[in-house]
Amino acid sequence: NHHPDPTVPKNLEALIARVKKTKARVGLAFDGDADRLGAVDANGEIVWGDRLMILFSRALLKSKPGASIIGEVKCSQTLYDDIERNGGDPIVWKTGHSLIKTKMKETGALLAGEMSGHLFFADRYFGYDDALYAALRLLEIVAADERSLTEMLEDVPKTHTTPEIRLDCPDDIKFDVVKAVTNYYKHKGYAVLDIDGARVSFPAAGSVAPKWGLVRASNTGPVLVMRFEAGSEGELAAVKAEVEAVVAEEREKLAG
Repeated sequence: NHHPDPTVPKNLEALIARVKKTKARVGLAFDGDADRLGAVDANGEIVWGDRLMILFSRALLKSKPGASIIGEVKCSQTLYDDIERNGGDPIVWKTGHSLIKTKMKETGALLAGEMSGHLFFADRYFGYDDALYAALRLLEIVAADERSLTEMLEDVPKTHTTPEIRLDCPDDIKFDVVKAVTNYYKHKGYAVLDIDGARVSFPAAGSVAPKWGLVRASNTGPVLVMRFEAGSEGELAAVKAEVEAVVAEEREKLAG
């Protein structure tokens, strides 16, 4: 059939078709060792990890106000804004499930998650990424609310995002490229989160939607990973083009 990776849309096609055919409220998908969860709503739309985290954090904060909740640097800014708006303490942290688990212990966070579908509950559970347990927590939310997942999330600002963009970059310069990009934008006065790569926040031109770009070095290969978010397709294309141009220039300097 296909590799059991719930972050690849093609792998969810059979699940989406089944959800639509049976008029199910939610569809669930797991990876091979069941530590990553994928989900689709009643319309067959994929609910990515950061949007699942919005659902989980809202439910958690009703019973645990002020709780610390961790997301990774690739998650939508709408997640962190929503946690704060609902009285939680949002923490942006490095990508990697082992790093996330360590940070949970350090901070006492009750919930954490990644775009990849690793979801960690230290509330009523043991603080590790058990996708079967995460699925049960999602079903608990669905069972307690007559609204669809789409309706539950309709108040989240609409944004446009790219998938992960992977750019070949030699191992011996990839971290230097990220450092150069970080310095470039800091020098220009932009807010740059540099705990894991460079996550650059851009002025959103009056929109309530966030606008940012991320450049980070892969920990597993000669690759730079980029992701972007903005309030419109036009803004997304513009910020992507700008950051990619800076990355290309800095990479060329260091490669030469």
